[in-house]
Amino acid sequence: MYTPLLLPLLAKLAATVSAQGASLSVDATQRFQTVDGFGFSEAFQRANQIIDLPEASRKRTLDLLFSDTEGAGFTILRNGIGSSPNSNNDWMNSIEPVNPGSPSAPPKYHWDGKDSGQVWMSKQAKKYGVKTFYADAWSAPGYMKTNNDDSNGGYLCGIRRTHCSSGDWKQAFANYLVKYLHLYEQSGIPITHVGFLNEPDLNITYASMQSDGAQAADFLKVLVPTLRKAGLGTNVVCCDATGWLQQGDILYELQEAGGEDLVNVVSSHGYQSQPSLPFNTDRPVWQTEWANLDDPWTAAWDHLGKTGEGIVWANYVQQTFVQSNVSAFIYWIGAENSTDNSMLIRLNGDSVEPSGRLWAMAQFSRFVKPGAVRIAASSTKEVLHMSAFENTDGTIAIQVINNGHVGTEASVSIKGASGSAKHVQPYLTNSDHDLTVLKKVSVENGNFVSHIPARSMISFVLKK
Repeated sequence: MYTPLLLPLLAKLAATVSAQGASLSVDATQRFQTVDGFGFSEAFQRANQIIDLPEASRKRTLDLLFSDTEGAGFTILRNGIGSSPNSNNDWMNSIEPVNPGSPSAPPKYHWDGKDSGQVWMSKQAKKYGVKTFYADAWSAPGYMKTNNDDSNGGYLCGIRRTHCSSGDWKQAFANYLVKYLHLYEQSGIPITHVGFLNEPDLNITYASMQSDGAQAADFLKVLVPTLRKAGLGTNVVCCDATGWLQQGDILYELQEAGGEDLVNVVSSHGYQSQPSLPFNTDRPVWQTEWANLDDPWTAAWDHLGKTGEGIVWANYVQQTFVQSNVSAFIYWIGAENSTDNSMLIRLNGDSVEPSGRLWAMAQFSRFVKPGAVRIAASSTKEVLHMSAFENTDGTIAIQVINNGHVGTEASVSIKGASGSAKHVQPYLTNSDHDLTVLKKVSVENGNFVSHIPARSMISFVLKK
């Protein structure tokens, strides 16, 4: 499925939890998927909420999202490609708000250079070193669809099982996406990945467009040649279904219709069904949107055991990489002025409040960078969950989550840490610590001993 990095094979790492009689092991000779990164979105005018902050608060927010010393060090930004004629209700503006009259008529593009604040956000991300920009369309403009509305579902005119008196709009929508990519390129932001569907199994009252896998293949057979003819090597992503089971069905239909070869990345959200088994594909897989949408805001790491708390999301991220072999994990909203729990950072007036979910993701995104390879890690103790990654510079990051409660603290002895590392650097997150740098632990003959408190997560970073 993935080509291993041509790095020297490292010696096997073995770990033992002496107090509980459990065994933790990391084996750098067993290599799995390559990581593309971790990220978030500021779509639907959320980027403008950051822009409107006072300068100090704005910088604090950006540092929490992108900094490798102050925050999460995210490496992917997901932008929304607008389809709405205006920005009412925080909708995303279309670059072609007026129907040109027919699919073959010259388009009437309108570009404000801001794109709902996302151009500014992308430029800030680029300053921090972000290189992966994923632009995704929730819908085509309404006049290109069966329901003549960019909201409330409907289908792109011209795909199978549709009939529109206005004609076949597949090529016009492909041209629309190419124009969007060129506008960003002219703004100094090369979009690396593009998607044309968002939750196509859902009919909703905001921008939405329905499709099954076979219908997605119909459009891909127009989009990909159009991209290449325009000189764009942009990676194509499909199909961002509401959940893992739903995307599995769409993927099967896509494969049966001959569309998989036109896709560079298979994508899904985690809402309706959580990431579970790997998809049956040789393409990299991204989890491109997931959040806690049901609860009121909480910044807690571990308080009431609810699904919006940080330790829950630490487990979600880890399980998604280990069980589903994803190459990227993208949360829904990075920062937002709201009272719900859908964002990683709450903007409240001039205040900026990071959540336990942010630090849960930071335990991975700060230390696992694009190009890293997941390596084998396992635990015989059910409350201790592990993952491990080797970065392109040879750094190994080991994540251990202790899901046990008081009385289950684990003393961990990790043996065989090969290479020239003399120390391992632990970083702790729990109810009292947010990615706190702990005292370095000495490595002797490839061995070191550390301690993981209950209801906590530690990332151990070994450098050659």
